[in-house]
This record gives sequence, C-alpha cells and structure tokens, in this order.
Amino acid sequence: MVSERVPRIEVGAEAPWVGFRTLLYKEVLRFWKVSFQTVMAPVLNAVLFLLIFSHVLDRHVTVYGDIAYTTFLVPGLVMMSLLQNAFANSSSSLIQSKITGNIIFVLLPPLSYREFYAAYVIASVLRGLFVGLGVLLVSIPFVELQLAYPLWVLSFAVMGGAILGSLGVIAGIWADKFDQLAAFQNFLIMPLTMLSGVFYSIHGLPQLWQDVSHVNPFFFMIDGFRYGFFGQSDVSPWLSLGVVGGCFVVLAAITLAMLAKGYKLRA
Repeated sequence: MVSERVPRIEVGAEAPWVGFRTLLYKEVLRFWKVSFQTVMAPVLNAVLFLLIFSHVLDRHVTVYGDIAYTTFLVPGLVMMSLLQNAFANSSSSLIQSKITGNIIFVLLPPLSYREFYAAYVIASVLRGLFVGLGVLLVSIPFVELQLAYPLWVLSFAVMGGAILGSLGVIAGIWADKFDQLAAFQNFLIMPLTMLSGVFYSIHGLPQLWQDVSHVNPFFFMIDGFRYGFFGQSDVSPWLSLGVVGGCFVVLAAITLAMLAKGYKLRA
C-alpha cells in the first residue's frame, strides 16, 4: 500500500501578511460601505465653511500679499477635514469593537501588534485622503488653486493622517465608552485643529498668540501642507516637516508600546 504524502503547510509560510491584509481590508470596507456618511458628509461640512467664510471675508482679507482669502482657506479646510476624519476612523472603529465585544476576533488571530497598528493607521490615512481629495475637488469651481510643490502636499497629508490615526488608536484603546471618546475629541482634537491656522495666518495675531500657535503641532501640519500649494508659509517648511515627523515617531512609539502590553485590550 502506497501512502500519499501530505505536504506540510506551516502557518504563515505562504501568506505572512494575510492577517494584516485582512484587517486592513476590513477597516477600509468599514468606512467605504457607508461612504455617504464617512466621506460625503465631511466634504459637505467643509464646503459650508468655505461658502460662509468666503462670502463674508473674501473681499476684506488678503494673505501672503496677493492671495485671496478664499484661495488661502481651501488648503486649510482640506487638511482640517483630513485630520479630523483620520482620527474618527481609528477611534470609532476601536471603541465600537470594544463595546460590542467583537474586538476579540481581532485579538485572537496570530496578528502582531505592529500589523494591528499599521492596518488601523493606514485605513485612517486612506479615509482622510479620500475626504481631503473630495473637499479639494468640490472647491475647484470656487477658487483657482496653484500646486507649487505636490510632494510637500502629499508628504504632509500622509504624515498628518498617520499622526491623527495614531491618536485615534490611543483614544480608542483608552476610552471605555463613547462619552470618554467624545471628550477626547471635543477637548483635545477639535481645539487643536480649529486653532491651528486653518482660517487665518498667525502673522495677523498678537505676538503672544503667535508663540502659543508654535506649541500646537497641528499648526505645523497645516502650514506645511499650505506651503505645498503656494510656496509660502508662516514658518519654514523644513521646520514644519521636522516637527510633524518627530510627532509621528513619538506617537507611533507610544501606540506600539500600548499595543505590545495589551493595555485595556487583554484581560
């Protein structure tokens, strides 16, 4: 009797990234299936800001010498929408999974904490980019935007989304209920975003508030992003790049340390 030899398949030998790809697919599909709410609604909110502020201030305010206020405003609205939605994606996904109890299905598979982190953050960046691109496309009929340095625009968009995606993971792990997550967003994310130069140049502020703005990392994200459009900014784009890159490294290290220890995820 001749026995057939069954080939031995080691776990993860043929598809070492299958867990990461599956989780990433699940996170992208989660927001894309309800894109009317997760993408279109934020775009509409940004357009309302654009219509209101441009109608009131466009003829009265110029920035960087000859740039119309509405033109100046659009990159700020794009980046603000990108940042807020990147945070919302990872934070809402984790808090919902924790409250409903299905987080166990993410923790049980042989998925490393690095893959866990990368899947949530990349999905957050993608949602932020979709929303930002939507705001940019809808704004085209209202302004004549130039694109001086596309790589700067892309770099700050991706890093900003990754920073807020990391913050979303931290908030989603830390919060035990929706009230705590809302407090994190309303008392930290929202003020830092709204006071980061989205609607104004900090050179129009008193010196004290200019100094305060330099402590806000969100200011550097938006100022560097705006530099990619106009070739002008309130501070050196290299300084902004350094601050944003440093913030990402610090937040990524903190988030990975929390995931490695299983903080509030493992009993």
